[in-house]
Formats: sequence, C-alpha cells, structure tokens
Amino acid sequence: FGVADDENFVITTTSRKEITEDNFSKLVEDGITLYLLQSVDQMLLSATKERIDFLPHYDTLVKSGMYEYYASEGQNPLPFALAELIDNSLSATSRNTGIRSIQIKLLFDESQGKSAVAVIDNGRGMTSKQLNNWAVYRLSKFTRQGDFESDHSGYVRPLPVPRSLNSDISYFGVGGKQAVFFVGQSARMISKPAESQDVHELVLSKEDF
Repeated sequence: FGVADDENFVITTTSRKEITEDNFSKLVEDGITLYLLQSVDQMLLSATKERIDFLPHYDTLVKSGMYEYYASEGQNPLPFALAELIDNSLSATSRNTGIRSIQIKLLFDESQGKSAVAVIDNGRGMTSKQLNNWAVYRLSKFTRQGDFESDHSGYVRPLPVPRSLNSDISYFGVGGKQAVFFVGQSARMISKPAESQDVHELVLSKEDF
C-alpha cells in the first residue's frame, strides 16, 4: 500500500469503526470494504465504491406492491405508496432532539433530468450496511435495531390515535423499496449517519435488472 515504516495508519470500516485485534472477528466479514487511513476522521479525497452482497428480488422491482395497492378498494393507490416513503422518514426522525424536517418534492422539469419524487429528511441517517439492508426484499423492520415502540413485533396502534407522527402510517406494509418502484423506474437513496462525515448512496434501477 505504500505505507512507510514510520508512518501511523488505521484500518476502518466504511462506517469509520476502527478495526482492532479485539473487534476484528465481529466487524470483518467476507467481501467487506475497508479503509486504510491516517486517522479515523480523515476526509476522503474522492468518492469510493463499496462492494455489497445484494441480489434485487424480482417482486421488488417488477411487482412493486401492485397486489396490495390495487386491493385499495377503488382508491387512488399513489397516496399509499407515498405514505410508505414518508413512513421511512418518520422512523428516521423519531428521535430528533430538534426540529423534524420532512420534505416531499415533485420534480417535473425534464430539462433538469427525468421526473422524480424526492423525500428528504434530517433523520439519523444510515450506514452503508443499513442502506444495504433497506434494499433487501421483505426484511421486516421488526428484525432491525429499532429504538421506538412501533418498531417492535406485537405493537398495536392505540385507538383512536391516527396514523401520523408515530411512524405508523404505512397502510399496506409493502415497504419503501416496493413503493419506490410502484411510482417510478429507479431509486436513489442518499444517506449520511449523524455521527459520520461520509455520505452513502445506493442506486437501483429496473433497467439494470
């Protein structure tokens, strides 16, 4: 790697967790991407690509929740699809100590690129591993490390509390990834964990499937 004998360096995961003798077996897995840095908080000079182990599921990209949405008893299914995406942002901002910001932007100016629906929030963000897990078909949020009540299996929404800021508005439970492909042909997830200086990006496209 061209490291001088008297030069100090650290090896970290893409989430900037330093690899040591004590945590090596826990953090290092087959195919994981590692950084060789001068310090844990060293800025990257350019964008890097990380290898991920993920096979897009046919149902996610092609069926895209159509059975659930078309069973909406004659109602327009688009609001339900958007609700799935907003639910992700509500989850991400559920523990914000300050202002919770969630923006929905509809972009139709073709001179600036293809039309798109953008959901933007100031939540806790996701590591590259969490971003990878988001894309896995039918990976229930009950199996993730959630930290609020509605994330736990067996949670029952109290009545008459409406589906609102308790991150419980997902009507069909189809999930954000299927909702994305119900609305459009591709998805771009951009996320930055609050404690990290790195921005992670995941792109999925029907055209590449």
